[in-house]
Amino acid sequence: MFPRKFDYVAPSSLDETVDALKGAGFAKVMSGGMSLLPLMKLRLVSPELVVDIGRIPGLDQISEEGDMLTIGALVRHYQTAGSEKVPAALAAAAAYTGDVQVRNRGTTVGAVVHGDLAADQPAAVLALGGVIVVQGPNGVREIPATDFFVDTLTTAIEPDEVATAIKVPKGGSSAYDKLGRRGGHTDYAVAGAAAWVKKDNGNITECRVALTGVAGRPTLAEGTAEAMVGTDGSAGAIAEAASKAADGVSVLEDLYGSEEYKAHLATVYAKRALTLALNE
Repeated sequence: MFPRKFDYVAPSSLDETVDALKGAGFAKVMSGGMSLLPLMKLRLVSPELVVDIGRIPGLDQISEEGDMLTIGALVRHYQTAGSEKVPAALAAAAAYTGDVQVRNRGTTVGAVVHGDLAADQPAAVLALGGVIVVQGPNGVREIPATDFFVDTLTTAIEPDEVATAIKVPKGGSSAYDKLGRRGGHTDYAVAGAAAWVKKDNGNITECRVALTGVAGRPTLAEGTAEAMVGTDGSAGAIAEAASKAADGVSVLEDLYGSEEYKAHLATVYAKRALTLALNE
């Protein structure tokens, strides 16, 4: 399949990118293109304008500032996976994204902005308490991951904004695990979970668990997180908390599993992610 006709620009700065997006009609920003181009070829998405940010300098860095880690919009999956600075949950999620070619070309920020319900890195960013940095005509704003994922392939970024980075707090322990559609860690997730925990004096004081592949968007397992806080993180406490993973979650039935099966997998992978995080 070939995409419908579209215009193409490759700005050299973020200001030029915002100018290109203003009043452009239906425009899409492209960084790696690993998600956008297949959709365009299938004509599921047909933008009038593609704005390629791949030539903008300074967006391909992973940097630290204070208690925050910043991942630029052109940082590739393999860079995120291989960086010692990146929390374990996000590094694992990046390592499990696509195949070698996709990891060498696709970007972490692009995967998050795409907002696929079964992608790996959005769940990790959500569990880590990350924020998405965007720039538009009204300047720069930071959107918490808890507010960013609206629905399947729908996020809180405006049509005239471009995501420039993701910021995640440092500290705590985290992990990510999933069941891929072809088994193991390959392909999109049938279901998966990212967990982040913080301990003090032997007890868990803070916890977040995020699910992927289970609902229509990356979703926090709030029942599990609440049940973990105040416990010692023992195997029994993890199992009890993980049993609440699907509580309050609108579980989605699809070709890869019934609601009952997806809810079961949410429990299984919440337990695995928490166990890995507490043993990190």
